[in-house]
Amino acid sequence: MRKKFKGILDPIGRFLNNLGLKPNMITILGLIGHIISAIFIAFGEIMWGGIILLVFAPIDALDGTMARLRNEPTRFGGFVDSVTDRYSELIVFAGLLYHFAKIQNTLAIMLVFFAAAGSIMVSYNRARAEALNYDAKVGIMTRLERLVILVPCLIFNIPLVALWVLAILANFTAIQRIWSVRKQAYLAQDVVGLNKDSK
Repeated sequence: MRKKFKGILDPIGRFLNNLGLKPNMITILGLIGHIISAIFIAFGEIMWGGIILLVFAPIDALDGTMARLRNEPTRFGGFVDSVTDRYSELIVFAGLLYHFAKIQNTLAIMLVFFAAAGSIMVSYNRARAEALNYDAKVGIMTRLERLVILVPCLIFNIPLVALWVLAILANFTAIQRIWSVRKQAYLAQDVVGLNKDSK
């Protein structure tokens, strides 16, 4: 998506760089926006929480753009960005968890748990796979898709719909990535086996 919207993101990123802002400052600003959204959600202002999330979620794409335009992309910056993204997601789920705990909706509480677990496992599976030199970008419910599901459902005050979808499809995506890595691992073993035979 960053490549598709490069024509929009680059001018904004260039403008923010000219203002003297740093990429990590934008990363933290996005996190603060998610915290504000979660507070509104926690106290039952679901629609406003969704609107705030709609405003701040796209910021996630700007920090990387700014770093690239400054010729300053670093592995640590990418690390901070990824970690902040996970905290941002969990904070919004925490807001939903507080809200549903307050109104004693046990089913919704369980859905929040499974949605949060699936979302984190999707990202963890990719990170762990890449640490082992496997590719794990497959799946139908990446962070972008999760936001596309969550934000409208919050704005229209139907968070349970989003939670059902995320609880099922995020975990399905995590399984897709496990299966993908399994196939790559077996292929690698076959290659090793052939090399041994050739010796």
